[in-house]
Amino acid sequence: MSSPFHEVRFPLALSYGSRGGPERRTEIVTLGSGDEERNSLWRHSRRRYNAGPALRSAEDVATLLAFFEERRGPLYGFRWRDTFDHSSAAPGQTPAPTDQRLGTGDGTTRVFPLAKTYGGAFAPYARPITKPVAGSVAIAVGGVALGAAAFTLDAATGLVTLKAAPAAGAIVTAGFLFDVPVRFATDRIEVDHQALRAGLVADIPVIEIRR
Repeated sequence: MSSPFHEVRFPLALSYGSRGGPERRTEIVTLGSGDEERNSLWRHSRRRYNAGPALRSAEDVATLLAFFEERRGPLYGFRWRDTFDHSSAAPGQTPAPTDQRLGTGDGTTRVFPLAKTYGGAFAPYARPITKPVAGSVAIAVGGVALGAAAFTLDAATGLVTLKAAPAAGAIVTAGFLFDVPVRFATDRIEVDHQALRAGLVADIPVIEIRR
């Protein structure tokens, strides 16, 4: 059973100035010899953000409260634009259909999930992208860009379906913009009206939804 989700983005004006980024869960055991054993408990990282620092005015707070109430607090998930990491391309570059490798054709498979790879020299990490921005996705097979009619995108899951299965050995790549699926990490928002007049607002925690 999927959790309830609203396909709406948190107001961009309230994202700029927020804080946050990825976290990992690692188990570290120090042996009697002083040596360490480390084990990653999570396959994928999870992102946390704090929208509080981005609120600068009473209008911002009103916008936040309306958004929070419509989501019923943490009940409904929503899209979040990570201002530092929301593109398949390098910072300042326009997404291209050859940015990220999705897989290799086998002559049968037509469905490929979007992903973004970080690193490459030692242990590259492929992050699933489940909330691409509709209209931003470009696909290439064997380095040749496909027309818009050659594939379909499920913008709610990040699955790309090609009209024709790529030939065996053909590399499937993609370029795209994307959001992070998140929810509020609190059932309560407390606004300090005195602090607001001084330009200070309490924490507004937001956490990534992983499936």
